[in-house]
Amino acid sequence: MNLRLVIENFQKYGVLICLRCHDYRRHDLMLSTLLYALVPCHLFVAYVLELGAAQHAKGVLGRLKRSAESNPDSDPLMTSRAFQATWYTIAWAHGINASFCLLVTTFTVYYHIHHPLIGIICQIHAIIVWLKNCSYAFTNRDLRHAYLYPQHTSSDELPELYSQCPYPQNVTIGNLAYFWWAPTLVYQPIYPRTPSIRWTFVAKRLAECASLSIFIWLASAQYAAPLLHNSLSKISTMDVPSILERLMKLSTVSLVIWLAGFFAVFQSVLNALAEIMRFGDREFYTEWWNSPSVGNYWRTWNKPVYHFMRRHIYSPLVGRGFSSGFASLMVFVFSGLLHELLVGVPTHNILGVAFAGMMVQLPMIAMTTPLERMEGVNGRVVGNCIFWISFCLVGQPLAALIYFFAWQAKYGSLSKQKV
Repeated sequence: MNLRLVIENFQKYGVLICLRCHDYRRHDLMLSTLLYALVPCHLFVAYVLELGAAQHAKGVLGRLKRSAESNPDSDPLMTSRAFQATWYTIAWAHGINASFCLLVTTFTVYYHIHHPLIGIICQIHAIIVWLKNCSYAFTNRDLRHAYLYPQHTSSDELPELYSQCPYPQNVTIGNLAYFWWAPTLVYQPIYPRTPSIRWTFVAKRLAECASLSIFIWLASAQYAAPLLHNSLSKISTMDVPSILERLMKLSTVSLVIWLAGFFAVFQSVLNALAEIMRFGDREFYTEWWNSPSVGNYWRTWNKPVYHFMRRHIYSPLVGRGFSSGFASLMVFVFSGLLHELLVGVPTHNILGVAFAGMMVQLPMIAMTTPLERMEGVNGRVVGNCIFWISFCLVGQPLAALIYFFAWQAKYGSLSKQKV
């Protein structure tokens, strides 16, 4: 946005920024606070489940050693149905606990929290905790298997760092609490740590976040909101040329807002949190803006989610004999469902647009991957152009228009016109 557009906007609309013009309700804040307060309860249940599993594993290991001394050829772990049933019970209990937390939040947001922004924040937190709960259960399952079957576990399967906190010594409240606040979605018994906290660094990152949050609010109220409202009549009459014109106008401001939000979250908030937690691994993203293909973008823009998907979905499927294409499909199906929960539930309009947007990424990845592998720079440049065009014009602005129109049709000016 250059200065001419800024002046033109103020001449046309005046000052649209208003501190008291937000349609949030007191019970929205109360319910969101209550949902946040319930999270430690689910984490404590996950800890109790793993504590019981660890105690059971200790008992089984003792019986195994005694059995091996009396009968070296026996392997009671592989033949005991009770042993296998115990692990299935723990897995089901973890799944119910983690999913119950997500379901309660989703139900509350969809039916009882009106403000979309408050609902999105609640959904983000619930999804993060759900992913962390799943990773905590999956990783401890693998560690428990290595603990019970050391002869079946090669030395390179477990990182050397894990020896500083071997299973089951990692099953403690403090260990789980650190993982809750650590800026990662993949559980480890121990993480690389920095020697001290640089509070000046933390203050700078928080100042960045505050400044960018104010900028996003100003840009959304002054520039994005008028464009969205002006698009309602065009969408309701299916005036395609006007819709395309609004879409191109919206692409600029939506890109600026998205970039500001990306920097605020991945550069400012996550680095501030990592510094406070003395978290050593700070690679939250890489140079996604130079992505020569759509697939490269999804591998680089959000490293915490990428590591979770690769660790707990993609690699296990490939390890069980499924093709890499099928594993990638499952990753995007899973991601599409999460995106729909993240956008459709807070706006009270589960349209499937966010899910469809993720599914469209698969053919685009197939189209741009050969360009990434071409010799020379021309293919990579073309792939990067395709990524930016789809990212700026087709992706976010179109989704924003559709969900905003659905919101207005249900609660806003369009619903009043129908009455």
